[in-house]
Amino acid sequence: MPKYTPVIGMEVHVELKTASKMFCDSKNGLGLEREPNVNICPVCTGQPGTLPVPNAQAIEAVQLAGLALGCTLRLDSKFDRKNYFYPDLPKGYQISQYDQPFCEKGKLKIGEKEIGVTRIHLEEDTGKLIHPKGVDYTLVDFNRAGVPLMELVTEPDIETGEEARLFCQKLQQICRYLEISDADMEKGMMRCEANVSLYKEGADKLSGTKVEVKNINSFKFVEKAIAFEIERQTELLDKGKEIAQETRGWDANRGETVSQRKKESAHDYRYFPEPDIPPLKFDENYVENLRKKLPELPEAKTVRFGVEYGLPKNDVEILTADKDLAEYFEEVASEIKEKIACHEIEAAGSLALKLAANYIITELRKHLAEHDHKMADIRITPENYAELVGLVACGKINSSAAQIVLAEMYRTGGDPSQIMEEKNLAQLDGGDAMEKMVDVVLAKNESSVADYKSGKENALKFLMGQVMKESGGKANPKSAMDCIKKKISS
Repeated sequence: MPKYTPVIGMEVHVELKTASKMFCDSKNGLGLEREPNVNICPVCTGQPGTLPVPNAQAIEAVQLAGLALGCTLRLDSKFDRKNYFYPDLPKGYQISQYDQPFCEKGKLKIGEKEIGVTRIHLEEDTGKLIHPKGVDYTLVDFNRAGVPLMELVTEPDIETGEEARLFCQKLQQICRYLEISDADMEKGMMRCEANVSLYKEGADKLSGTKVEVKNINSFKFVEKAIAFEIERQTELLDKGKEIAQETRGWDANRGETVSQRKKESAHDYRYFPEPDIPPLKFDENYVENLRKKLPELPEAKTVRFGVEYGLPKNDVEILTADKDLAEYFEEVASEIKEKIACHEIEAAGSLALKLAANYIITELRKHLAEHDHKMADIRITPENYAELVGLVACGKINSSAAQIVLAEMYRTGGDPSQIMEEKNLAQLDGGDAMEKMVDVVLAKNESSVADYKSGKENALKFLMGQVMKESGGKANPKSAMDCIKKKISS
């Protein structure tokens, strides 16, 4: 058993995808604007005499996230002032929530383990500081100031960097399913911080000194930063040294955490109720109506896909990882079922659905990645995709030809049958053309024919390969094999 056990809690900030900012009507560009200070107003820049007005869309988004994570929604809530000075915090304080967050006591399951969610609250984001190279001044961009920011705090239930990574990835997926945020870490829409401490065997779980690790901008770095911090703290404790309670940043270039500042406590922020925003009250009817807005969440969708479509677990997990991909597959599956019902596809439904999943998981996702596209960018209609699946399932084209057709469909959005005809990709399935090819191959390879007749099965595979070569890969393998056997035995 290890000498020390890690205790990890996560604080995750997610920028919400609302039309306007948290407390004003300035456009919410998530701080991604090309020009600095274009989506700002007197409210979000903290001008004297201005009053904040809470964004109802942002409040609902946080409450939906809470319901999705099994939280209890507070019927009485309020905003608070969190006081601290920083150059990109224009008011000199941040409107946040302290003791009455919108959501409390939830959980998120990763694998077989449940991670407790302590609270989810809502606040406003800060601006950005820009440090031009070679000069002795700093620029401030307030576009991001006032953007609605959801903060989720976990219980100290996480024990490894891998668990932390999986938790954050699952949370991102839920945010995307709820359509409250794209939660793109590379764009700063989702920011993860880890609180890491170690306790000795036999001691209290929370007896270790907590170190906060910030500046983590990818899931990979979440795992690496925590692993490094566990190793760093272990080495210090082994040497009999104390762990300083501090905030550290993750330096991806050096692959290590670095000290930034002494960690503040809650009382250092001098929280008090926000005097310009009255307390908020909700009722059970409001909560119930909100619950009805919840979409089918990833876990439920994963279970249903496995049952309804009979797909392997790994396929289901890939398809449901992206809500848009899952919806596209379902539309394709619906088209396939219709085509089977009206005999446009003469194949078993299970075969056709498996083919559809395979081509989406491998070929379609490959094209999306190559072109840096999202599902919304593709031109292939579900009906045409189902038609392509039907061509493969019914043996009209082989796998190699299907990939060529799909590539052209992705480029143009064209009809698969038309592309197949134009490119002469139809699979040879018996008939005079097939027999002539087999006759040619057998005549050229009399020794292999003799070998097969003497019981050498590999000779048949060789002859089959020659037929495929002669046909340019268009021969139906089963039909070709049957034809070879028939010719040899006659």
